[in-house]
Amino acid sequence: MRRRDIIAGLGSAAAWPLMARAQRTKLPTIGLFGTATASVWKPWVEAFRRRLDELGWIEGRTVSFEYRWGGGRSERFAQIAAELVALKVDVIVTGQSTVSALKQARSIIPTVLVLATDPIGTGMVASLAHPGGNVTGLSLQAPDLVGKRLELLREVVPHLHRVAVLANVGYPAAVLEMHEMETTARSVGLDVVRLEIRRAEDIAPAFEAHKGSADALYLTSDALLNTNRILINTLANSARLPTIGGIREIVEAGSLMSYGPNFADLFRRAADYVDKILRGAKPGDLPIEQPTKFDFIINLSTAKALGLSLPPTLLDRADEVIE
Repeated sequence: MRRRDIIAGLGSAAAWPLMARAQRTKLPTIGLFGTATASVWKPWVEAFRRRLDELGWIEGRTVSFEYRWGGGRSERFAQIAAELVALKVDVIVTGQSTVSALKQARSIIPTVLVLATDPIGTGMVASLAHPGGNVTGLSLQAPDLVGKRLELLREVVPHLHRVAVLANVGYPAAVLEMHEMETTARSVGLDVVRLEIRRAEDIAPAFEAHKGSADALYLTSDALLNTNRILINTLANSARLPTIGGIREIVEAGSLMSYGPNFADLFRRAADYVDKILRGAKPGDLPIEQPTKFDFIINLSTAKALGLSLPPTLLDRADEVIE
């Protein structure tokens, strides 16, 4: 054997232990599948990662991440789901609107839902206590909060008669929430106007088509609406429509009020699910939990711009008043 062949062989032999060692030390990988944009999810992801750090899962040292962002466009979800499945990540953290895309990709990867609007009503699971399968996480139970949000609107808007509801009808959970909102509103004598959209391009035409037809606006919980919250608030405030939704970020962007679960807390709790799964727990054995912290946020600047005088008792009940 020639000398250079011997050296090459020795080099290959030396490389084998290094390759084997690299394979043995491959970090567990979390696929973070955001339904909206990175900027929208940023504060929630930071809460998630801080909790993971506390549990010993430090990015780049004991765990790795694959980040993917849907941008509120459901037509992109199937491609992203397929990418994460092909990468064979160890666990996927996402919102409920991506579940069908993951099923289409034939994913058997453990999945933790952080923003599950209504997992039972949408048929995702039969039981919160025993979800079974490869999905678990945290439920927003958004339909259960409809009555509270309408109650707040009635306190704020004198002579409230007709409420518009903006919903992405391509998202089943948003449709369920819209139906719940209609039923609840009519039970207290309110008429309802539907503003149905499927894409960001539908938002402005929906407002224009129903101009002057409502006294207030209810926003359903959905990544499409959240991603386009600045546009929605600009249109609503121009139309002098007091608006309520489910997350504080829409109030920061100019909505009048929000009432709903604390999303940062939900993402923090999601990290505990990931910790258990990475240590061997089966997602189907982990009960789907409900929110324990709720926030009521008011934008006082928006109230003044709309000419609304908010009752002091309402301001006192708010968890935060944005001036």
